[in-house]
Amino acid sequence: MSDVLENYAQLIARIDALCKVIAATLGEQITCSVGCSSCCTSITVFPVEAAAMRKALESLSDQQADEIRRHVSEHADDERCPLLLHHRCLLYDDRPIICRTHGLPIIYSEEGEHKSDCCPHNLIDAESIPGSSVVDLDKLNMLLVAVNSIYLTQSETSETNLRLTIAAAITNQK
Repeated sequence: MSDVLENYAQLIARIDALCKVIAATLGEQITCSVGCSSCCTSITVFPVEAAAMRKALESLSDQQADEIRRHVSEHADDERCPLLLHHRCLLYDDRPIICRTHGLPIIYSEEGEHKSDCCPHNLIDAESIPGSSVVDLDKLNMLLVAVNSIYLTQSETSETNLRLTIAAAITNQK
């Protein structure tokens, strides 16, 4: 991975470790599994996430990368994520941060209020959830914004701090 994406790679590793611990702690209360895609809607990503996805495409064969780009282009205007094919992510190992936390219990602030959310299929019988098993989305997003800012400073990209659709990220459009 290029040096300008190293901070992002480290953030991904920490988030993946956190999600793994949460899933292990909550056990069978987390029903997310391969093929579960109810949370997979069309989202936007930061330029650093877009660069990481494009880097992932470069590691694939030309044929695989072209097939993914074609599929994404054909589904760019869908409500569902254009990376979905048969309820599976075409870039699962290199999916954006928000996708890594989907389904898990989260807390966040909205208009000055603290809110929580979770996939409606998860934690159905849970009476309480340990605080260590909840993703603080505000803190996570602060870290992502900082990593994105460093990426924009260090890279030779003309991208701005604006978020991109998955289709724009994959096809390298603005």
